[in-house]
Amino acid sequence: MRSQGHTEPRSVPRSRSANGRRAHLASLDASLTVIAADVGFLRQFGGTAAEICGRSICDLLRLNASPALDEHFNRLLDGRSSRFTERVVGLCGPHAGFSAGLTGIAVHTEATSVACAVLLRPDDGSPLPHADGVPHQEREALLPLGARILEGVAGGASTEQLASRLYLSRQGVEYHVGQMLRQLEVPNRAALVARAHSKGMFAPGVWPPRILPGSVKQFRRRVPATASQGPFCP
Repeated sequence: MRSQGHTEPRSVPRSRSANGRRAHLASLDASLTVIAADVGFLRQFGGTAAEICGRSICDLLRLNASPALDEHFNRLLDGRSSRFTERVVGLCGPHAGFSAGLTGIAVHTEATSVACAVLLRPDDGSPLPHADGVPHQEREALLPLGARILEGVAGGASTEQLASRLYLSRQGVEYHVGQMLRQLEVPNRAALVARAHSKGMFAPGVWPPRILPGSVKQFRRRVPATASQGPFCP
């Protein structure tokens, strides 16, 4: 819900956390509507100031990834706490996300409409949308079969188990694993799972592990020119 007396969208200077990691800053009013944000914050969510300012912070985050987030903000706004830090998954597209740490800080002043500020610290390797609005995650999407293999690897399945489950040979499984190692530029399976997690490819809080749809390449089946003349049998 937008606040009353909403001002023109604007950006604020960039911020950086104490440990040197990039930290993106946004200001919220009492309804948790973004009223100002720095360039990094806007780009992280894949939008412009006009697109992001005026939206609730809750619309920009996957809330089921952090059930306590709503209570954290309530405590912040009613004065029961001055700050909090929580793990979140941000949304930079219909099916694309990134993992980050979010710190909320209460702002006690009557001079402005700002009620609190948030610092967003994306994880290292977490996808950042390009200036053209296309997230890195979409550019690094996995093949459907590769995604299923990676889900199995993350769940602890062996090569033999994956081969039996997916009706592949052991060599076929190793081939697809090797492709993903090269694609995500990692040396082994443990690093592959860790890199995929850092890029927000896995659905948070789900077991067995599941790759988000936005991290899997989508293929459209070509309709033959003669389709209108009758059923098509491949």
